[in-house]
Amino acid sequence: MTDEPREDFEQLLGFLREHRGFDFTGYKRSTLMRRVSKRLGQIGVGTYAEYLVYLQAHPEEFTLLFNTILINVTGFFRDPAAWDFLRTEIVPRLLADKKDEGIRVWSAGCASGEEAYSAAIMLAEALGLAQYRERVKVYGTDVDEDALARARHGAYTERDLAEVPPALRERYFEENTGQHLFRTDLRRTLIFGRHDLVQDAPISRIDLLICRNTLMYFETAAQSRILARLHYALQDRGYLFLGKAEMLLSRDSLFVPVALKQRIFSRVPGSRIPERLAVLAQATSAPAAPAEEASELKRLLVLTPDALPLAQLVVDASGFLALANRRARDLFGVSAADLGRPFQDLEVSFRPLELRSRIEQVSKEREPVQAAAVERGTLRLDVDITPILDHENLLGVSVCFTDVTRYHELRRDLDRSKQELETASEELQSTNEELETTNEELQSTVEELETTNEELQSSNEELETMNEELESTNTELQTINTELHQRSSQLDDVNLFMERILGGLRVGVAALDHDLRVALWNHRAEDLWGLRSGEVVGHPLLGLDIGLPVGQLTEPIRQCLRGQDGFTQVTLEAVNRRGRAVRVQVQCSQMPTVDPERPGVIVMMEELTPPRA
Repeated sequence: MTDEPREDFEQLLGFLREHRGFDFTGYKRSTLMRRVSKRLGQIGVGTYAEYLVYLQAHPEEFTLLFNTILINVTGFFRDPAAWDFLRTEIVPRLLADKKDEGIRVWSAGCASGEEAYSAAIMLAEALGLAQYRERVKVYGTDVDEDALARARHGAYTERDLAEVPPALRERYFEENTGQHLFRTDLRRTLIFGRHDLVQDAPISRIDLLICRNTLMYFETAAQSRILARLHYALQDRGYLFLGKAEMLLSRDSLFVPVALKQRIFSRVPGSRIPERLAVLAQATSAPAAPAEEASELKRLLVLTPDALPLAQLVVDASGFLALANRRARDLFGVSAADLGRPFQDLEVSFRPLELRSRIEQVSKEREPVQAAAVERGTLRLDVDITPILDHENLLGVSVCFTDVTRYHELRRDLDRSKQELETASEELQSTNEELETTNEELQSTVEELETTNEELQSSNEELETMNEELESTNTELQTINTELHQRSSQLDDVNLFMERILGGLRVGVAALDHDLRVALWNHRAEDLWGLRSGEVVGHPLLGLDIGLPVGQLTEPIRQCLRGQDGFTQVTLEAVNRRGRAVRVQVQCSQMPTVDPERPGVIVMMEELTPPRA
């Protein structure tokens, strides 16, 4: 492939990431380009650049493209031999380790949920229904919202349940209007949600992690990041269940095989927080030197003293809390147990300030962000969010909280003094020198207010610009609406005109489509044969039970369709709706349709004088 199509394809991926939040840059290019090219062929677009323009003009195309890329191929107990080994060998070990504790299962890339429900059935069989409802929680995640919607509903067809043994099907599914619904009392133990394995923080404390035939769609670097996150998600004695196409040959430092043939692995022991942070830092850093960046972040964390005169948090590049100094722990209630947890799960990530979006902004733009005078109870805090960089590589983000409560108290006291001085201005004329000194102090406040005013003016200008854009858009919409009304009125006039023409004809008219079904039946035809338009439209003319011997029209209609002039005429003996014998002249003419190769027919029926005795 030449460089130009490759560049156009990368621009398409960037557009999907920026405008729809789907980052496919980690997927294998050969697979991804093959799936996208298939979609281009379906809609008749030649190049990726043309398809990008098509996407911008047709928002509904995003859903069709994602369904083409994300091949949701799954099933209940897919690869039965692997599931049998999991049921007979792994589940007993897992239950022996957990005793009476809760069991957490994560089905990553679950598509429409079959494997998540398979895991639920397997554990319910092993524990019994009562213990299962009390102890088990199954999480199913995917990036395809349509597939997740079906998973949440838990309804499957007979074909979907082909691999489920009849006894299990009867025990765990309830038939309802041709579909099989997973039992309602057990359905509450399953939670389905959107999750991007490359970007989003993993679910933690997992005992059994099912991620089958998902990693193979990603590049090597993306696979490394995902495996590091899966390693973090698992408990020390947890198990990873992969698809038969996935080997993990490059990640033996994180997982060891339990049954290589069945693709079941266990997590390499070691749960100390620094080790887990090093794994995550390695997974999210640039591929050129991941080990050096992880060690650099660890070095920076060690050198950050608890004696800093401000509260500081450090979030690593994977979104996990790497450090909280003593002041931060005291101020926000963060404990040592929270280190290594996803930052988004902690209260401090959204209270007293929404930090998650700002940290994401800093990570992308590599520029610091500030927030002033954030309220936390009686305190006022200035927040500085700064990237931690090693050359061009992002190691993490530092969040510092500076207590400016005393400053705000002084500011408030100053405002109060100003009001008192203004009220007593007449009495204080004799102390003019003191007022001049006070005025110098107030000048500083005025300058700050002027700066704030300028910012407000700038915001007002932006709002005015947005208002003008909205007014312009509204004008365009009004113009389009007027045109639509005009066209609708014209269409109504044309329809009324056609109805009047057909109603004024003294002959019966029937318009037939290419399958000889009635598409139009005028009033004269109703009067002749006693059938209303609603009773015949959509039915084959040759099958109607009317006084006209329609069977004798078969050959004239065929001649009309085959003839060069497209016209035939025949006179038939018939019985009208009043039961009176009449002679009817029938004329058949070709009628063009949307498909030139399959024309329709216009049949005109005129009543002649009654037949002679």
